[in-house]
Amino acid sequence: MENLKILVPLDFSELSATALQSARRMAEMWNGSITPFHSYLPLNEVDGGPYMFGMPSTPVEDYEDVEKTIRERLNELSREHIEASMLKTPQVSIGNPAQSIVEEAKDYDMIVMPTHGRTGFSRFFLGSVAEKVLRMAHLPVLVVNKERQLTDLEHILLTTDFSDHSKDAFPYAKAIAQKANAQLELINIFAYDPEHNNDPDKSKIQLREQRLKVLAKEELHELGDQVTTKVIVSTDTPHEAILNYNLNNPQDLIVMSTVGRTGIDYLMMGSTTANVVRHVKSPILSINPKQEA
Repeated sequence: MENLKILVPLDFSELSATALQSARRMAEMWNGSITPFHSYLPLNEVDGGPYMFGMPSTPVEDYEDVEKTIRERLNELSREHIEASMLKTPQVSIGNPAQSIVEEAKDYDMIVMPTHGRTGFSRFFLGSVAEKVLRMAHLPVLVVNKERQLTDLEHILLTTDFSDHSKDAFPYAKAIAQKANAQLELINIFAYDPEHNNDPDKSKIQLREQRLKVLAKEELHELGDQVTTKVIVSTDTPHEAILNYNLNNPQDLIVMSTVGRTGIDYLMMGSTTANVVRHVKSPILSINPKQEA
């Protein structure tokens, strides 16, 4: 992860500062660079287009002038929060925000983005865009907002369902824990239905605990005593159990794979993405592994 190239999609809302400051934290650890990015739709395609960040409300036909103004604003905003030595030339694109972000990100190592933006423009960053980027981008996506800006890195939570896909998140969690000298907690959710089982099967829980410790030794042994493991026994769904655990034990960062044991929506896809990303009180680093056809 050395010389990390970070793409930061910005919508010029106050949350843009949160994304930039979180990206700076990552760049500082990895001798990285930060590229501000904005995707917009022409005024005749969406209500409230470029004028929302200081451009005239009259139609603008000269896209070169539009993009020049956007780049100037990107530079101005970015330099308020990022040292010039870390910043690269801002990039601007016309088109669907999620698709534009994913396409631009092919030349980068990480995306850092907020979950939503200002009123009237929030449809670009609230839920739908963040979720689409999480699903489509096969590189780490760090999701932040006001409540979960990446600052201190003392406690990292890593989730697993023991699938190969979930293991794709391990190298990133391990590298960050090593660099930040952070404690890494590896968890697995043991969900059971109280309507069919009054008490969870203790032998199965013990087996999970043993398996989790073995997995930690196999994949995270370089961290030594920085690693702890925990099986969370819950009557909730996996994402609800993660939310509840995070609420009572707020972590500085959650690292998780978007694809679980079934190859579909175990931890992050679909509605689970919305629930976890929108509600946890910590930044989330999401890893979307490429799947074989």
